Amino acid sequence: MGAFYGVNGKRLQRQYKDYLSDFKSWEQKKHAKQWLVFPQNIGSYLSIDETALSKGELYTIITNKKAKGKKGALVAIFSGTKVEPIVEQLLKISAKKRAKVREITLDMANSMKTIAKKCFPKAIQVTDRFHVQKLALEALQDIRIKHRWDAIDLENEQIKQARSGNKTYVPQEFSNGDSRKQLLARSRYLLYKDPSNWTENQYSRSKILFDQYPDLKIAFDLTQGLRNIFNTAKTIEVAYTRLAQWYKNAENTGFRAFNTIANTITLNYRSILNYFTNRSTNASAESFNAKIKAFRAQFRGVKNVEFFLYRLITIYA
Repeated sequence: MGAFYGVNGKRLQRQYKDYLSDFKSWEQKKHAKQWLVFPQNIGSYLSIDETALSKGELYTIITNKKAKGKKGALVAIFSGTKVEPIVEQLLKISAKKRAKVREITLDMANSMKTIAKKCFPKAIQVTDRFHVQKLALEALQDIRIKHRWDAIDLENEQIKQARSGNKTYVPQEFSNGDSRKQLLARSRYLLYKDPSNWTENQYSRSKILFDQYPDLKIAFDLTQGLRNIFNTAKTIEVAYTRLAQWYKNAENTGFRAFNTIANTITLNYRSILNYFTNRSTNASAESFNAKIKAFRAQFRGVKNVEFFLYRLITIYA
């Protein structure tokens, strides 16, 4: 904007901060770093999530889904994720307004669940399906990474043996031209995707990968099975039955990571199953977080937290 009007950008920003805006007389400035609450933006469907605002410091953000990431989207923003100070400020909002909230989407963090339960007692809690799927994908990638480290160790040992015998090391290649180490490294992205979205090269690579590592095939099928439950189950009853079967399959594999996921699902199954009522996700919160990060990147970081928050609430609150 400064370049457009032929004014030095930094000078224009200082003028806006000190004179053109009402930042200096902003009533909430004294507690902006700790909390900002906008009761007028509360709606029937909310999302709660955390994001890094400055220097990796986490902030808890509550947004109104109906605003679709535009003006009126920001309900509250708090420094940190500690339950007590957040609950203290939210309970200052009238019980009548808080009772309007019918549904709130969140991740599996206990702090988020506690905040939602204490402050919005009439709201149905919905665990974001993508957080559940992410756990399964991370478990799958963990198995691949362990195999990759083993492949690197094996290749290093073969290189040493070749050198000790004054020979040139030539790595064994599979039919697609990958060495064992390359196969495991290059399979990372195909394991994230549904097989129907694989390219011809990815399909060939997956066939070799699963022939060489049957445990990866089992883990991949488990991950896809969990995704299919969320995609195809039409009712809570059907989803409950399929999740119970998935739990048994995960237990039978003996994979520690998948057993942990199965236990996590068991502990959170009520809020996970609530997804199948309205098929609500925390995508709106993730989208809002992305906007904050883009806003932060545009100004090359956050030098003045209060002023950054002032600009943020001017646009979104």
